[in-house]
Amino acid sequence: MPIGDRIGGFIRPGFNPLLAPDAPTIGTASESGADGISIAFTAPSDVGGGAITGYTVTARDTVSGLTFAATGTSSPITVSGLTPGQSYTVTVVAENAYGPSGASAASNSITIFNGAQLWLWGRNISGQLGQGNTTDYSSPVQVGALTTWKTVGGTGADATFAVKADGTAWSWGKANLGQTGQGNTTDLSSPVQIGALTTWIRLAGGYGGPNGGIKTDGTLWLWGKNTYGQLGQGNTTATSSPVQVGALTTWLKFAAGYYMGHAIKTDGTLWTTGGRNDNYGQLGTNNLTNYSSPVQIGALTDWSEVSSYNWNAGAIKTDGTIWMWGRNTWGQIGDGSVTTRSSPVQIGALTDWSKVAVGRDHTLALKTDGTLWAWGRNNYGQLGDGSITDRSSPVQIGSLTTWLELGAGYQNSGARTTANTLFSWGVNANGELGDGSTTNRSSPVQVGALTTWKAMMVTTEYMGGIKS
Repeated sequence: MPIGDRIGGFIRPGFNPLLAPDAPTIGTASESGADGISIAFTAPSDVGGGAITGYTVTARDTVSGLTFAATGTSSPITVSGLTPGQSYTVTVVAENAYGPSGASAASNSITIFNGAQLWLWGRNISGQLGQGNTTDYSSPVQVGALTTWKTVGGTGADATFAVKADGTAWSWGKANLGQTGQGNTTDLSSPVQIGALTTWIRLAGGYGGPNGGIKTDGTLWLWGKNTYGQLGQGNTTATSSPVQVGALTTWLKFAAGYYMGHAIKTDGTLWTTGGRNDNYGQLGTNNLTNYSSPVQIGALTDWSEVSSYNWNAGAIKTDGTIWMWGRNTWGQIGDGSVTTRSSPVQIGALTDWSKVAVGRDHTLALKTDGTLWAWGRNNYGQLGDGSITDRSSPVQIGSLTTWLELGAGYQNSGARTTANTLFSWGVNANGELGDGSTTNRSSPVQVGALTTWKAMMVTTEYMGGIKS
């Protein structure tokens, strides 16, 4: 009988350890964003009886033994959703058609980022910079004196969200649409806690809602305007306090756009809610219908990243392909055309995309080799290629191979490098580039000289970051 591997008490047909690959060679584990570890590794010297079809990276808590996994097709791979202050080691397994390899040796132990200072800059008309005033700032200013901020996010409607290392959620800025989640419509110019819970991971918001995020128990909570059902409650009733979307505990990632939300579950499925589906198909459901409850986009189970902003959205699969949909007036879909797409279309044939950030009319993306690419509208230089020429296909931004995190806003962009330096470009009318001026930039300019930025965010006419 054929040799098989034992999974759940059964022997998988076709498995042959003699034809399975050798284990990969582990590299160095490093922090990625506020809750992740990126691991570099080298492919097995002996791939066995067939080409490598994928890798599984597992991060293990050195105290509790709990494990978190991520998959991909090439190095590096990032494991997200890890607990601040905890230490992890990482192993990698390769697989071909005949089965998996053994696990690599364990990586170095790394402790997940446990909070630092929060800094913001740019437009402040509604107090969204958290300074207790409504004055614009063209250079970074610290929000209070705390050093426990973990993640930061913004809406397209002048409100800011942040989560501390203790899991509490905070908001400030404009509240006319209930976007701060405080149960009222009172603007705030300094951070105020949202409720009393200590289980928030990360918050995000879109223009017109939804606003919200995922808790540590895998539940999804939203609030704000609900004209098109974007809160996923099966109705169009607005709320200025968090409400749970259904009863599921399997939500993994959430992104908010223009009257719409997109989310990925732990099973790799992609979902959307809301609408104002203005002939652009930005929900990705292959129609122009609004939805007041979450609906699945297609039937695939291999989505890993999602981003949305205005009338557009984009996502990356575990195989490293990138997909876009929605409005395409300026080529922001990236398929070489200006044709609107109401369902996901693959951009090119490459399988080395790792992250995507969708802005108002432009898109940024990172590859696994650390290069940065952009496409779409470029009237203020928001693509960063040194021009103001629109691009309907991806163009590389500079020649650096050390880009790690990125963000796209209204007509501004930003990115962080592996050296923890922060760069910005695009429109600068409100000082949102943080370089001390109001001069537009069509190429990345560094925000100060610091090398201690741990996380960043870009939103409508202002930016921010967390630094140690």
